[in-house]
Amino acid sequence: MMAVGVLVALAAVALAASPLKIGDAAPSWSGLNGVDDKQHALSDYEKAKLVVVVFTCNHCPVAVAYEDRLIVLQKDYGPKGVQFVAINPNSPKKQPQDSFEKMKERASSKGFNFPYLLDATQTVAKEYGATCTPHVFVLDKDRKVAYMGAIDDSMNADKVKEPFLRNALDALLEGKKPPKAVTKQFGCGIKWE
Repeated sequence: MMAVGVLVALAAVALAASPLKIGDAAPSWSGLNGVDDKQHALSDYEKAKLVVVVFTCNHCPVAVAYEDRLIVLQKDYGPKGVQFVAINPNSPKKQPQDSFEKMKERASSKGFNFPYLLDATQTVAKEYGATCTPHVFVLDKDRKVAYMGAIDDSMNADKVKEPFLRNALDALLEGKKPPKAVTKQFGCGIKWE
């Protein structure tokens, strides 16, 4: 009987750790603290046509290289009904530069025009299957995963050949499927507890 219990427990862990696939319902979340000192939930953005969840952080050179591009993307797509939400999944114990206070400083100094939230328990990152910063998930109007992966194909903004995220957003806003629904994300590994 104990063996059955162990198998059930292992199956539950495996299911919880299953990576998201295109078309899957996005895991909902709530109670994430933002640099605006408010708690945020996915449901806060129910009026958005698309929600772009970006797992990012302060310390990773790759994530930092994309900050200006994320600001421009929110500026370009916000009026079209797209809401960007940045979530820092890193443990500040492992990476002190990713503390909540440092997040506030970073958001202020860069002029982030999107919410920047702390996933203090790392639950949201695990549920989404995020592996690095930055790692992007685009949620459609039904909050199903419509795109996941990289923002584009180069850390260097001047060398971008394929703007994956921009292409996905354009297609989805036109009621089409993204030309590439899944791309390989790259960046710094998430600093797990």
